[in-house]
Amino acid sequence: MARGVRIRVKLNEDERAELEHLVSRFSSPQGLVVRSRIILQAAERRSNKEIAATLGVNPASVTRWTQRWERGQENKEPILHRLMDMPRTGRPSLIKPEQLCQLVALACEEPEAYGRAITHWTRRELTEEAIKQGIFSSISDRHLGRLLKDLELKPHKSQYWLNAKADPQKDEKIASICEAYKEASDKKKRELLPLV
Repeated sequence: MARGVRIRVKLNEDERAELEHLVSRFSSPQGLVVRSRIILQAAERRSNKEIAATLGVNPASVTRWTQRWERGQENKEPILHRLMDMPRTGRPSLIKPEQLCQLVALACEEPEAYGRAITHWTRRELTEEAIKQGIFSSISDRHLGRLLKDLELKPHKSQYWLNAKADPQKDEKIASICEAYKEASDKKKRELLPLV
């Protein structure tokens, strides 16, 4: 043990058992595993440099998570809450999953189906059509381009061989898919919350 290292983290048996369970559970997200290991090693009175070297992380990360753990203990937060990222600053996205699904569907259609005399969507044309179709009340073509990039869509390179004729139930199918994703996300969040 390095000299001058104080005990930053004290774990009771239940906390240690839950952290060890998170580390050993196959389905635990990697970030949660690393954070759990940081806390477990900090409880063994290792220095930040030792922990960082062992886990291959930045010493500042070790400091951040041990401090977050201490604050969580003081506030009697559940263990998983102590290991979760804090909410990010800034305005939350105003774009709903339904809008993204509709954008994907539009980007995968041929522009000619919308009366556009082009063979492939440009960002500007796709932005205009998304607004015209009511997907967005307003959006810049630059913002739409970032959405396409995040979705890994390149409509200007599409060959459209997968597209079938227009589907009158497209909106219902999109809503159903979005609902399935939302339910899966809600279920995953419930699984991560500790049992009380």
